[in-house]
Amino acid sequence: MAQATPPPQSVTGTFCAAHEDAAVVTCGLDGGRFLISDVAFPGSTTTLLKRPSFCPAKCLGQRPELTPPAELRGRGVAAGVAVLLQASTGRILLTRRASTLSIFPNVWVPPGGHVEPDEELLDVGLRELEEETGLRLDAGTFSWRMLGLWESIYPPMLSRGLPRRHHIVTYLLLLSAEPHEQLEARMRPSESEVSAYAWLEPPILEAIAATEDGADSVGSVPDTLPATVSITELRDGSARSTQLPTATLLRVAPAHGEDVERVSTGTKFALQRWLEPPGPRAAPQHRE
Repeated sequence: MAQATPPPQSVTGTFCAAHEDAAVVTCGLDGGRFLISDVAFPGSTTTLLKRPSFCPAKCLGQRPELTPPAELRGRGVAAGVAVLLQASTGRILLTRRASTLSIFPNVWVPPGGHVEPDEELLDVGLRELEEETGLRLDAGTFSWRMLGLWESIYPPMLSRGLPRRHHIVTYLLLLSAEPHEQLEARMRPSESEVSAYAWLEPPILEAIAATEDGADSVGSVPDTLPATVSITELRDGSARSTQLPTATLLRVAPAHGEDVERVSTGTKFALQRWLEPPGPRAAPQHRE
């Protein structure tokens, strides 16, 4: 007798109770595979794995009548890396994904992408940073540490359709010894992936991290913040400086209807981790 194919399982859900959305795990590369475990293994790192409260894989477990597409069931979970690049001036680089991309178009995120076979996590982040922004970081000019793991599914809510992509994203913090002006002078962003970028100051980043996707609220701009932020938009091979309403970056993901220009939920998780004091195991590492 034929059996129904089970829905995609939430990776986070295998390490925590059903009513929880986070767990402390160990992770690392082993034989070209990215492994997540509840016990340490050679070369592993202890970090936090988290999913949003509205994680579609979690919700599908409660909706047996919904069947995900075969392409997702066969694809499994992919590994990705995203990098928060922090300049010596304290600003962090975020990019707006191109409108032509198949997942999360027009959403603000750090540079990042898929892990290729036999790539180290840091090398993935550096490669994606260069591919998307043209910015190459030389050894000895930065330190880095892992911020955490985020379970990302697209579309991010069942109200927008059944899942088509499932990733575990490793967020890395790269601390550059250079100011953002010096870094920006070397940037040559790829318009096929990036439609705009911004070097955001800590008060803006703290406000972004404080917004809560999945809550019945609308992001508002605190009186202490400017009404707009400076961004660089890319169009037809040229770059121009313009102003973006700060409220755009403080939007929450709508529970229904079309998505909006906003900062991704995973990026907010990474910023929350960035704001936390690092533990002794999370001390910055240096690439020699």
